Amino acid sequence: MFQRASDGKWVGRVDVGYVDGKRKRVTVYGKTEREVLAKLREVVKAKDRGQDFTARRRTVGEWLTEWLDDIKATDGTRPQTLRWYRWLITDHIAPTIGQIALDRLGPADVRRVVTVLIQGGTGNVTVRQAHGLLRNALGDAERLELVPCNVARSIRPPAPNRQRRRALTPKEARGLLLMAADERLYAFLLLAIATGLRRGELLALRWSDVDFRRGTLRVERTLLRLDGRLIFGAPKSEASTRTVPVPPLALAELRQHRARQLAEQAAAGKRWADLDLVFPSSVGTPIEPTNVNRWFRELRERAGLPWVRIHDLRHACATFMLAAGADLRTIMETLGHSQISVTADLYAHVLPPRQRAATDAAEAELFAEGEDTADEEDDPDDGLSGALVRR
Repeated sequence: MFQRASDGKWVGRVDVGYVDGKRKRVTVYGKTEREVLAKLREVVKAKDRGQDFTARRRTVGEWLTEWLDDIKATDGTRPQTLRWYRWLITDHIAPTIGQIALDRLGPADVRRVVTVLIQGGTGNVTVRQAHGLLRNALGDAERLELVPCNVARSIRPPAPNRQRRRALTPKEARGLLLMAADERLYAFLLLAIATGLRRGELLALRWSDVDFRRGTLRVERTLLRLDGRLIFGAPKSEASTRTVPVPPLALAELRQHRARQLAEQAAAGKRWADLDLVFPSSVGTPIEPTNVNRWFRELRERAGLPWVRIHDLRHACATFMLAAGADLRTIMETLGHSQISVTADLYAHVLPPRQRAATDAAEAELFAEGEDTADEEDDPDDGLSGALVRR
């Protein structure tokens, strides 16, 4: 350690290893001898904790790009998720801390990212996702000994906004189905309510995925738009690849839907693209998801349910199953959730008879005639049975 004559600053150096046979030193500077000694002690502590000072130095922005391209792009992360990560980095993280040296990043810098986003009006969900991405990327950097510790772990993101949406009642669901009774996508709506499949999962469903004998369907892919084109990709998560029981009335409607589709295919002739889709366009090609959204918005307006989103049909399915006595594990398996814990998702399995009993009971709750709840008016037979399974 010495004091420079040129500007009076103190300089300290410490050996941290060898690179290509040459000694590698870390140099620190300070206005006082005490300041430099403190910095040297921090370097030694970081070296003792395992930080690799011989690795090429990177900025936070450089590491996040490397993390995406070399780690996340090769570990099975879906393309649409990678695109979302890149947007979070480019628009929400890099502008604030992208130019900071990776090994100099501190908890205060991570806190600054969170603060800047919140003050800029970014929603809590996006802020939490940005923080989670940074925490995961720094976790990999720590394992690779590029940083002494994961500083993002010490910063808490904002709590999620708990917004409870009102669930469809059985009476409202029947009214929605009645309004769609003559629609081409009636079976789509019925299956969404009865099984809780996501929009993309339904649009990617193939007839080969439907087992009419066992009364089940297999969810193995989803339809999504990526880089301007529709593609079939993997489901949202590992737990989303699943086999789901189909209640009898929904299965009967699927048979009729299949018969109508065969007639439609014959009429289209050579224009028909045979992709084996259960819910294709009028010429067999995948349906544009936004067109389904537009159709559903018009349907809900006619049914007097302007607040309902197409994703709320999954919530309705879960609500009916809960009302029928299903436990949360059964519902999570049916809907393809993975929220209890990784261990539970890997080792807790629902017996098929129990899962079928739950979905059948939910169908009974949905299509039951008479009173819906204790506080609703009597609802005598209003002719809905003909709308549920079309003749």
